[in-house]
Amino acid sequence: MLPAITPFFLFVAFLLLLLVSLSLPIIKSIFLFQLAAYSSASFLDSSASGQVRFGVWGYCTSSITVEVIGVDHETAAQCSSTHLGYQFDSNVANALHVSGFTDTISRTLSAVLVLHPIACALTFVALVTSLFITRRRSPQAISRSAAFATLGIALLAAVITTIIFLVDIIFVAVVRHKVDDESHDVLHLSWGNAVWMALAATIALWAAIVSDCAGICGFRRRVNRKSANGGGNYY
Repeated sequence: MLPAITPFFLFVAFLLLLLVSLSLPIIKSIFLFQLAAYSSASFLDSSASGQVRFGVWGYCTSSITVEVIGVDHETAAQCSSTHLGYQFDSNVANALHVSGFTDTISRTLSAVLVLHPIACALTFVALVTSLFITRRRSPQAISRSAAFATLGIALLAAVITTIIFLVDIIFVAVVRHKVDDESHDVLHLSWGNAVWMALAATIALWAAIVSDCAGICGFRRRVNRKSANGGGNYY
């Protein structure tokens, strides 16, 4: 039974990692964190608000609303080009109505986010090999070569995904620390769903490893029991 649920855990992990790997600006509803700003001035009774969401491959700004003497002026939302590594540039500053935050996001640290699709690819390979663990002719028997291949690949994927989750946490925490220090409560950061999806993928991968190991150990016990009783051939 346990080897049969290994593909389920791997599929869940693969799906979550795929969605995170295709996060904003590709899938706009999935993002790592969001920065929001609202500013107002008594002069001419003016106010401005804007939001920027950041993903693995870039960012998207919300529509910018500026109100002056009760008259609204709205600028259309826009997204950055899809590329590896990004910074807090002029488009982000204009969307949030701030300046002097060019070093808030490290291009080097954001480039490490490329580990997301790497972990996704490894999880997919582990998922494919896991489909051959259980033999069709005998559901109680397993393919040891497929089980060990799945274990090795899934273990590598789990380690990388764990690192990814930690990188996501550190990345957002570093940005939050800089924003809190430099913005004087002008900017407000909120966590995105991609971080928790990465955590769920990490848990699913380690669960797949546990179920795979349990299946291998259970199969060995059955083989030893049959050998002691002088029965059967196993593969």
